[in-house]
Amino acid sequence: MGSQERKEKARELRRQEMIEAAEKVFFAKGYDLATMDDVARAAEFSKRTLYIYFSSKEQLYFEIMTRGYKQLLQMLRDDTEKKDRTDAIGELKQMALTLHRFSLTHPDYFRAIMEYENGELDFKNDVPDPSREACYELGEQVMGRLIGILNKGMAEGSVRSDIHPEKTALVLWACTVGVFNTAGKKGNYIRNYYNTTSEDLVAEAYHLLIRSIRSGQGESDR
Repeated sequence: MGSQERKEKARELRRQEMIEAAEKVFFAKGYDLATMDDVARAAEFSKRTLYIYFSSKEQLYFEIMTRGYKQLLQMLRDDTEKKDRTDAIGELKQMALTLHRFSLTHPDYFRAIMEYENGELDFKNDVPDPSREACYELGEQVMGRLIGILNKGMAEGSVRSDIHPEKTALVLWACTVGVFNTAGKKGNYIRNYYNTTSEDLVAEAYHLLIRSIRSGQGESDR
């Protein structure tokens, strides 16, 4: 390994150490309360060194979400490979189950993605394009899987033929984000006032969404 390669390897190692430190800080304090000073202390680098690698905490947040999306996409691939061939309704159900499992096994990454979905970080102007675009590209892969399932369902007749796949995918994702956000933050409230659990809320939301798009020719949604 040449000297340049060693420098690049050391630089990347240092960069990953900073991202890992940022994860610990953001996951413990939340994005709004975390500061670059906190991250620098956790990473045991000077704030000046941290800014050489990352221009803002927004950039670090996109890097953390990128890690989360990679975990989610791997879980989606793994769960798809484990299942026998099914129709689009079955695939939608499996995708919902995988997302729920992701929320339980990687709650910090899930929370980071959900908080981003409910925020306006994508409107910040000081996030370098590579960090933002890498995160967007992975998010679009998740959406692409959902759009693909809807197109498959329309072709096979299990999903209504009068829907717009891209717009419907956006609606399904937005509804899913909202339901998971409510289930996660209002668990005690819905249990005490509506005598139901967060899990039951998620399941009922899934059944309602499926009934709104299915043609009646696919698998049962229950």
